[in-house]
Amino acid sequence: MPGSRVLALGHYQPAKVLTNDDLAGLVDTSDEWIRTRVGIRTRRIAEPGETVAAMATEAAAKALAASGLAAADIDLVLVATCTAVDRSPNTAARVAAALGLGSPAVMDLNVVCAGFTHALASADHAIRAGSAVNALVIGVEKFTDVADWTDRTTCVLVGDGAGAAVVTASAEPEIGPVVWGSVPEMGHAVRIEGTPSRFAQEGQSVYRWATTQLPPIARTVCERAGVTPEDLAAVVLHQANLRIIEPVARRLGAVNAVVATDVTESGNTSAASIPLALSKLVETGRIPKGAPVLLFGFGGNLSYAGQVIRCP
Repeated sequence: MPGSRVLALGHYQPAKVLTNDDLAGLVDTSDEWIRTRVGIRTRRIAEPGETVAAMATEAAAKALAASGLAAADIDLVLVATCTAVDRSPNTAARVAAALGLGSPAVMDLNVVCAGFTHALASADHAIRAGSAVNALVIGVEKFTDVADWTDRTTCVLVGDGAGAAVVTASAEPEIGPVVWGSVPEMGHAVRIEGTPSRFAQEGQSVYRWATTQLPPIARTVCERAGVTPEDLAAVVLHQANLRIIEPVARRLGAVNAVVATDVTESGNTSAASIPLALSKLVETGRIPKGAPVLLFGFGGNLSYAGQVIRCP
């Protein structure tokens, strides 16, 4: 097949909700402070037993059920995550075992917040090369495991969850060319380091980079896909911070698009944020089937990756 398409989506979020007022009881902050600076109202927090693999499996099961494919049809599983605790079996293998997928290739990718769009591009490439026919692509994080709950500038951001897509071979390509890259010399601006690992960032540096450097790259993504920003039905950026999402979308010039703002209720879920937000938009019927949608991930390593897909 000359291309691939997203066949179905699914998502999962823990039931526990952490509000801004709840956070005000933990650190020196307030609902007004958080909303003004990052636009977040609530976030979901996984319980101890809700592991990265468990959340990934829930989202993947929903996507697989919606796709109409059988478990045995999946021959590739890619999981984007930076918060999996165990090194082996990897999360993709645990998802495959839980869903009874047979013998797919199983790989985890760690590109932090740009992980899902990197994984989606990798699945598209594998299908185009003939190495796979049907892939499960999952973004999942238990970001609260690496939060520093004493740092009010970062702990107010994070949330947990998972989103998944079933990608299949297609005679008509519906996943556009990826534009990806990084700024390695600025990789220290977003960190999950140490033992135990803790999330930290240089917020102002990330904000300046995202709002000034990413809009022209996002326009290049559209050009590679043969669409203009005005053609887009939706823009799903990494849900980092509403104060980044809004200016990037505005400078992109996607004047007719629905702009995903799931960050307000889910927080920053890193690699899970794009598939989680996209799945919700599709589930609620806010994007017409077949319409062009820009997906654009960015963050840790100061990595980025984006592509235009057709809405399933």
